[in-house]
Amino acid sequence: MSEKTVFKRIIDGELPADIVYQDDLCLAFRDINPQAPVHVLVIPRKEIPRLSEATDEDEGLLGHLLLVAARVAKQEGLEGGFRVVINDGPAGGQEVHHLHVHVLGGRQMRWPPG
Repeated sequence: MSEKTVFKRIIDGELPADIVYQDDLCLAFRDINPQAPVHVLVIPRKEIPRLSEATDEDEGLLGHLLLVAARVAKQEGLEGGFRVVINDGPAGGQEVHHLHVHVLGGRQMRWPPG
């Protein structure tokens, strides 16, 4: 059996997190290493290692994660705009193997992102 990810441990209440939103499908919390004044992670309660491993069954959940990202952005006062990022796999910069959506804002975002 594989070891729990840090995100699964947060979901299970084993690790603390500054949770800003939660429902039956997901939760959102502040990133401990923020890359912008506002940096919130939205994660599904269902363990999906990466976006490319999501299935057709996950379609509704994936849409829900994006709607929650927008809700969190509004809640955090990002009316002027924000960035949503999903890293997939090692080449995509994914460090935790549990699907997560970054919501970044509170400063001018640059392009290309990096």
